[in-house]
Amino acid sequence: MSGDLRVLVVEDEQVAADAHTAYVLRVPGFVVVGTARTGQAALQVLGDRPVDLVLLDMHLPDIAGLDVVRAMRAAGHRADVIAVTSARDLPTVRSAVSMGVVQYLLKPFAFASLRERLERYKDYRTQVDTAGSLATEHDLDQMLGGLRAGGPAHLPKGIAEESLAEVARVLRESPSGASASEVAERLGMSRVTARRYLEHLGDSGLALRRSRYAGPGRPEVEYRWGGG
Repeated sequence: MSGDLRVLVVEDEQVAADAHTAYVLRVPGFVVVGTARTGQAALQVLGDRPVDLVLLDMHLPDIAGLDVVRAMRAAGHRADVIAVTSARDLPTVRSAVSMGVVQYLLKPFAFASLRERLERYKDYRTQVDTAGSLATEHDLDQMLGGLRAGGPAHLPKGIAEESLAEVARVLRESPSGASASEVAERLGMSRVTARRYLEHLGDSGLALRRSRYAGPGRPEVEYRWGGG
């Protein structure tokens, strides 16, 4: 494989788009050749310049993520896709593998999770570009298995990726902020568990903390979504 792999970041929220772009640029062997806030804009970029990999948010304001992939294939664009999605979309993502969705990331994700997937993808592309022809079906299975192996990674002990995505969803849907007690009630988990997830989001820079005063006594910590 010669040269950096060219990435198109597709994300409708500016803060998240900037973060994802910065993440990609931190991984050696990758360069961002464009960003797009809508599916239509993504298709225009794909028509204008070569792209190897699309980091595609599956929830866009104009076109559903899978429809973007279908339109890419119909137009002859062969770029691979890493789907950025929520836990509730996983069955859809799994059904899209045949259209070139080679990996997925659950929102919110840390840099380490994206780095791992990009490094796996780079290894896969290196094998494809240098293999010439594959000797056996087993060779192909090994190559694809290396690309798709692994799962939720680099999360602290006691933090499950799907539960983290649900806590993040509650914060996104609470523009005025939410406390650990309120998140716990919404999701049917204990307050201690909700606080652990909220603190992880805060430590990761994806949630903002502030004190909420509701009368005499100790103030309550309020969390607001800040990750795009």
